[in-house]
Amino acid sequence: MLLAGDIGGTKTVLALFSSSVTNAPLHPLHLQTFPSGQFSSLEAIIAQFLEDKDEPIEAASFGVAGPVVNGRSQITNLPWVIDSAAIGQRHQIEQVILLNDLESIANAVPHLQANDLATINEGNAESGGAIAVIAPGTGLGEGFLIWDGQRYQAHPSEGGHASFAPTTPDECALLAFLGEKYHHISFERVCSGSGIPNLYAFWRQDGRFPEPDWLREQLDQAADPTPVIVEAGLAQTAEICAATVQMFVDILAGEASNMALKVLATGGVFLGGGIPPRLLNLLQTDRFISKFSDKGRFTNLLLNMPLHVICNPQTALLGAAWGGLDLLHA
Repeated sequence: MLLAGDIGGTKTVLALFSSSVTNAPLHPLHLQTFPSGQFSSLEAIIAQFLEDKDEPIEAASFGVAGPVVNGRSQITNLPWVIDSAAIGQRHQIEQVILLNDLESIANAVPHLQANDLATINEGNAESGGAIAVIAPGTGLGEGFLIWDGQRYQAHPSEGGHASFAPTTPDECALLAFLGEKYHHISFERVCSGSGIPNLYAFWRQDGRFPEPDWLREQLDQAADPTPVIVEAGLAQTAEICAATVQMFVDILAGEASNMALKVLATGGVFLGGGIPPRLLNLLQTDRFISKFSDKGRFTNLLLNMPLHVICNPQTALLGAAWGGLDLLHA
């Protein structure tokens, strides 16, 4: 068996896969989701997951929400340090690898099926062309794939923490507004689940759109305001929320094209994470394609790039599993 995991600040998904699989699609033999914050470590979650399973584990591969250095990672939104050697020793697993979560998603991209995707722009994929992946969830992850002559190799990035570059007067005003709160305004501050409340706060102080009493009450009572804002924005029940969601989508289009140009993603651009599938009606629009391609002399190049949304919620888990299988079959 291969043990694979998608490790996030909110939830941890673990699954067992047959280590003999060599082609797509992958199907987990056992799968379980755990609330990350209720455990002291990943090792504790693994122990609970494996306690009623007798199958020997040949290798393990985990996608983690944080940078990985020498087999160790400090999870961005948890007080955990994940150490591949410690996991292997405690659970008697000979081979354990850690992947950045975007590296995991990127690993899965070459194996995705048509029903895993929603297309924004068909484009014309160049055989062997680089592939860009940008994934707004709780944070903003970015990664890419490069063809090595035989297969695509996934590479992580921390590009979501690059400096936010506004492109409209409202975005310039947003940057100035957030500059009073943060020393550094990254794209993650304005293009992620954790960043959506920043956009909402901007529109609230701008005063252009009223904040209804019912909305203020819901936000005051919510443990996380982001779902409230997004739901009201999509339902068009509050102008301020609709403006917030639209600004998010416009910024995402611009940063996706920034990533596409940086890696010359002629093989395509894939939007992952938990947010894009919920916003398909705003992504599959002429406005999004126009914002994505608005790069002056490189407009035609961007219009030729395929642009897809990854809709399979298990993509990061499957990508971690593919990373483990590559290790076993190397």
